[in-house]
Amino acid sequence: MDFLRIDDRTIHYRTQGLGTGRPVIAFINSLGTDFRIWDMLIAELGDDYAYVLHDKRGHGLSDVGAPPYAMEDHVDDLIALLDHLKLGKVVIWGLSVGGLIALGLQARRPDLVRALVLSNTAHKIGTDELWNARIDKIAAEGMATLVGPVMERWFTPAFRRSDNALFAGACNMLARQSADGYAGTCAAIRDADYTEAAHRITVPTLCVAGDGDGSTPPDLVRGLADLVPGSRFVVVPACGHIPCLEQPAAYAATARGFLETLET
Repeated sequence: MDFLRIDDRTIHYRTQGLGTGRPVIAFINSLGTDFRIWDMLIAELGDDYAYVLHDKRGHGLSDVGAPPYAMEDHVDDLIALLDHLKLGKVVIWGLSVGGLIALGLQARRPDLVRALVLSNTAHKIGTDELWNARIDKIAAEGMATLVGPVMERWFTPAFRRSDNALFAGACNMLARQSADGYAGTCAAIRDADYTEAAHRITVPTLCVAGDGDGSTPPDLVRGLADLVPGSRFVVVPACGHIPCLEQPAAYAATARGFLETLET
């Protein structure tokens, strides 16, 4: 296990294939997950790429710190990690809140970004009322109360089968996240708006939606794509909000053509 100390916090991260000369992809997780969600996608993409993964603050094995957070706090952590690894011009692949962090990174440190994959995300996600209600619910009832409603938005009915061990694991992952870290990141999402930043993106950008996503539906993701000059928009079929768990092969295939264009 690898950990990076940044001021008063410790960030858990993992690398694979660095130093080989392969193009580097830095993945950023969704709300309520840790970096294990990328394992099946990495298996699909294979050894053509090198990878950087991290648990954002308040998630996985990273420190909770002092929530609530601002989105720029998460951006700070990713910048510190990439600088620590002496990386630049990498593909930043953000899922859900990870997409917001990717947008923030592009705005702050474009020197670090070769291209963007903005998956199941938007320039602005949800309303103040939505996020405040969720924060209040966590404070009153804890994480377990969120599992059922969140899973309905994350995954299609076909995935949410009682005999699907992967679905059971996703439920456990969410339930066992830090309540303070989750709520702190809810506050960061509530306060983030990268509408203007999206207009200024100049790197190649792929926007990905799941056709059954109940958290960031395709029309919302398409709205982001419409803001980003020259971006591509694709939809993964039979898929909800976490395509790297529900449809890793189709997800990889959707992105592979885009990634290959970066190498020409």
